[in-house]
Amino acid sequence: MTSVPTPIPSRTQFVLEGIKHRILTGQLTPGQALVETELAAQFGVSKTPVREALKTLAGTGLVVMSQYKGVTVRMVDADMAREVYDVRLLLEPEALRRSVRRGASLDAARDALNRADAATDTAERSLANREFHRALYTPCGNPLLGRMLDEVRDQAALVSAVAWAADPSWEREAAEHREILRLALEGDADGASSALHVHIASFVHRAFPATESEAGGGDGQA
Repeated sequence: MTSVPTPIPSRTQFVLEGIKHRILTGQLTPGQALVETELAAQFGVSKTPVREALKTLAGTGLVVMSQYKGVTVRMVDADMAREVYDVRLLLEPEALRRSVRRGASLDAARDALNRADAATDTAERSLANREFHRALYTPCGNPLLGRMLDEVRDQAALVSAVAWAADPSWEREAAEHREILRLALEGDADGASSALHVHIASFVHRAFPATESEAGGGDGQA
């Protein structure tokens, strides 16, 4: 028999989404302690759904559980950022290429881009940008590929939140998003894929530039 995933109880899901939103919009910062009793009081629930939500977030890489330090928001460093973005570079441009070649609707991507342009705060803009990227790869025709990208989506958003806090670059990325969508809507699968690759690579290189020793002795990445 095929096992069916156990649904997350509604209270746990409520707490999970609430904590995730705070992390990805910078209200909870990397390294910050997440205390069960405090979170339970803030969300108006017992400690049990908080504990279960934190376990789930640890599984997605947004928080870290330590026997000595308790639960903290995951720290972001250059190694972590490059690992996450390396996965995106390997998978996301190909997923977009397939979406375009299939003639998939990109209305959701256009809507997300419009929401990002109209956003009045960084949290709203960040969430819209996440939806833009997801709307490009979800209709690729390979559900497993989409799920693999979903696996790193939250970690990528955490990297972005840290980078934007240090050096906001919304306008540049918004222009790149518009160009990617333009090429995709024109049916230029290879052009859209290439533009997306450049967009992802340039962001992580700007936010977490390689040191001279890394650039000279490493793995051949630009």
